[in-house]
Amino acid sequence: MGKSEITRRGNEIIVKPGRNIVASMADEFRAELHELVRENPGIITIDMDGVEMVDSVGIGVMIAVHNSLIKSEGALKVVNANKNLFNLFKTMRLDRHFTIEGKPE
Repeated sequence: MGKSEITRRGNEIIVKPGRNIVASMADEFRAELHELVRENPGIITIDMDGVEMVDSVGIGVMIAVHNSLIKSEGALKVVNANKNLFNLFKTMRLDRHFTIEGKPE
C-alpha cells in the first residue's frame, strides 16, 4: 500500500489516494488526513482519480475529516468522482455537507 499523493496550493491541500478507499486502507488514509487537518488548511480536496470504490468505512473517514475541518472553519471537497461514486455520494446526501464534483465528461 502506497501513501497518497499530496499537493499543496495556497490554503488548499490536494490528496490523491489513487486507490479504492476501503476498510483495508482506511486506517492509513485516516491517519494521513488527520495529519493534514492539523496543518489547518482552508480546504482539503480529495481527488478521486483512480478510485473505483468507496465502502462504508471509507465514507466514515471522509465524514470524520469533514467534521474536523468544520471545527477549524475549513472545508472538504471531493473532485473527479466517477459516475457511480458521484451518484452514491448524492444518494447519501453527502453533497449537503461538502462539495462533490464528478469527472468531466
